[in-house]
Amino acid sequence: MNSTPVRDVDVELDAGILAVTIARPTVMNAVTAQTLNEVADTFEQYARDPAVHVVVLSGTEGAFCSGADLSTLNDLTAPPDPATIDAANRAVAAIRHFPRPVIGAVGGPAVGVGVSLALACDLTVASESAYFMLAFTKIGLMPDGGATALVSASIGRARAMRMALLAERVTARHAVDIGLIASAHPDSTFAMDIRELAARVAAGPRYAFQQTKHAVNAASLTELERAFTRERMGQLELLGSVDFVEGVRAFRAKQIPAFGRR
Repeated sequence: MNSTPVRDVDVELDAGILAVTIARPTVMNAVTAQTLNEVADTFEQYARDPAVHVVVLSGTEGAFCSGADLSTLNDLTAPPDPATIDAANRAVAAIRHFPRPVIGAVGGPAVGVGVSLALACDLTVASESAYFMLAFTKIGLMPDGGATALVSASIGRARAMRMALLAERVTARHAVDIGLIASAHPDSTFAMDIRELAARVAAGPRYAFQQTKHAVNAASLTELERAFTRERMGQLELLGSVDFVEGVRAFRAKQIPAFGRR
């Protein structure tokens, strides 16, 4: 008897609006290589579909994406596996190259690679209770998924360094103030505001939007491809480090990691 594979991403197309929803609510939409490849598959599958005028990328049940799913890590002494990094790069690239506008609807935490997915979108908007956090250094890693380019392009070197090094939460309102995202909305109206924004874009001049998206991204994300390469090299080295082992141990134990003090 054949069973239907369990998918991590829900997809629905209606009235020109393609809704792509990360659906792993039990782990606040933390992602695996499978999840990220499903995101990439979806964007690549619909890239040439004339019925799609706009995409809304979101997460289910009060979170956007809480980063990579650390619960799937079993043997930390095994050679580093690049599968999740490669899938993240593929997903971000698929969003960036999608020929129609992509709205990132951040209705909750966007952490780690979740920040990369959110900022790869063309119009990133958030609910007031949402926040953004590059939490990588908390477990001895560095930002990946193109985050070093995406964040720097949005808010500049000084603020990007602060986000990346200190792993501080950036609230939705502060994210608007510093230029990280386009707008923040009350939680009570967020879903309605997203629907209205998506409908507005869907009714717009699709080819003008396509050319505008391409031109702005080409001008502002000149380092994205090279960032993928740099981050992959650095992250694979860090995944084999004692700091990463200590970071994951402390994360699971809900303790402060003792980097360099063992």
